[in-house]
Amino acid sequence: MLRDRFDDVAELYDSARPGYPPALVEALITGAGVSPGGHVLEVGPGTGQLTVPLARAGLRITAVELGPSLAAVARRNLRPFPDASVEVAAFEEWNPPSGRRFELAVSATAFHWIDPAVRVPRLTAALAPGGTLALVTTHHVAGGSAEFFERAQRCYERWDPDTPPELRLSDETTVVSDVTELDASDRLGPVGIRCFPQEITYTTAAYLDVLRTYSNHRALLAPALGGLLDCIAELIEKRHGGSVTKRYLHELITARRVPPHQ
Repeated sequence: MLRDRFDDVAELYDSARPGYPPALVEALITGAGVSPGGHVLEVGPGTGQLTVPLARAGLRITAVELGPSLAAVARRNLRPFPDASVEVAAFEEWNPPSGRRFELAVSATAFHWIDPAVRVPRLTAALAPGGTLALVTTHHVAGGSAEFFERAQRCYERWDPDTPPELRLSDETTVVSDVTELDASDRLGPVGIRCFPQEITYTTAAYLDVLRTYSNHRALLAPALGGLLDCIAELIEKRHGGSVTKRYLHELITARRVPPHQ
């Protein structure tokens, strides 16, 4: 499965994948009304891109990570925070310890990997009444080094046969996450969405490292992946001075658990 491929590159994932904007982390904590010492469940923490800033805020975190290598790196990153723990399990099979309920249940850029048949019910069931379910999505949007991303499309069309022709990054004003699952739950209140863009400038080597952590890139056969990365490296070095800027759009999607009769 594609969701298993990240564990093979845990150290690279840790060094290459960006963290989340501080404003998003602050909005998540404030909006959920979680005070220091509050219990948080995180599903799919990776190596701790969101977990570490939540732990730094004094929250007590139980993180559930599918990949043992990713979990090991996350534990290393969380050593300064004794109230944060990482369990290795598929969330579809995991149960809260001793029936514990959480004030916040969050999944950052990982919700889409959880079985759609159970993800909302299981996340909601883990919440205490009035607790907040939060999802963080990450979209690759137009911006930054726009000409580079248009030119890079030719590399993808050459080396990745599944690339749609003339594919282009979307304008962030047109990005809308599908929240049908949350809206359909009778255990959740109204859904709120806030957007947090960020731009990151990468050297050639750093950008290639990011690409090496993407599941669709890791699914390519070695000759195709090598050809793709060489094509992109040449483009950055010869046409863009050795660095490119990438724009991300993160959505913070939240809903509170409500009693069954509401």
